[in-house]
Amino acid sequence: MNKRKFLQALVATGVTSGGVILVAQRLLRPGSPPAPAIGTATVPAFDPAPELVVSNPQEEFELVMLQENELHPGFKHSEREKQQSEVVIEQLPNETLDEYLEKIRNFDADFKTDIFLNETNQKVLLPTLARLDRVQNFVGHANFNLIGFEETLYFARNYTEIGKFEAAELAFIEEIFNADAKSYGFFGEKITPELNNRVNQKDVQKIAGSGHYLIKGESLTHYQQIKKDVGDELTLTSGIRNNIKQMHLFLAKAFQSDGNLSRASRSLAPPGHSFHGVGDFDVGKIGMGESNFTADFSQTPEYQRLIRLGYVDIRYTDTNTFGVRYEPWHIKVSEHEDCCHNHV
Repeated sequence: MNKRKFLQALVATGVTSGGVILVAQRLLRPGSPPAPAIGTATVPAFDPAPELVVSNPQEEFELVMLQENELHPGFKHSEREKQQSEVVIEQLPNETLDEYLEKIRNFDADFKTDIFLNETNQKVLLPTLARLDRVQNFVGHANFNLIGFEETLYFARNYTEIGKFEAAELAFIEEIFNADAKSYGFFGEKITPELNNRVNQKDVQKIAGSGHYLIKGESLTHYQQIKKDVGDELTLTSGIRNNIKQMHLFLAKAFQSDGNLSRASRSLAPPGHSFHGVGDFDVGKIGMGESNFTADFSQTPEYQRLIRLGYVDIRYTDTNTFGVRYEPWHIKVSEHEDCCHNHV
């Protein structure tokens, strides 16, 4: 059986091969001027959209579910994913299939066909990233996963410790968000297509001890069942992430990768393309820290128990056709049902 037929067979059956374990390097976030303690600032009430009013950046968002979903079923790929995967595979010429697999299995290497930031955007990358860092430090890491683009702009223009976004920075953010990710080598669909996509109030629940939120309903129920079945050492390492948080992560990886956007997209979905925005989440082992995002997690008893559960599905397998590295920690929940966001 040739490589193309082998890969097609994997997609058709939904079988996940565990033969290749990849090491993910930590994201390198440049330093930024320290923001004052959040408690020292009082944020005036504002209403960038009817559902969300923040009176203090230290307040936790209390959110409510709009719709309950059943526990995510099965371990196999959805029919849509099978069709998408088959299309991607068919579009790969015979001579590039090996290269495709090499890229996702050596995701942190540079390849001759990679796409890099141009010189102008290289210059604006660091100041844009630093400003997003300051917004995150100001509102808190957990809340930064939830706020929309308009809220981000509000904090920046109203607090000197953050500073208003420059026109070039805003243009850069919009260019990155609106770019065709397929040009980088990322083949996933755009899940949340509006930059100012935002989380409705009372839609999520904060998970104690994690610093992250999960969407009530399918995501929360799925996590609670997994934790019950795997054990108390399993923890949530990343939950819902809105577009601005995903933009921050993507730009941080682009900075670490010396402006290589293709390399960044092999490590995480470009902003707007992340299933974290509609329900997926990451898990790890308590006490392992950032090693949970490396091959070390796949060596834990918790991971071994996880893969033996018949109802758990890993989004990015080691033969995935999204163009992304293998992520044994990324739990698939959503089938792209936009249950908790508004496009404004």
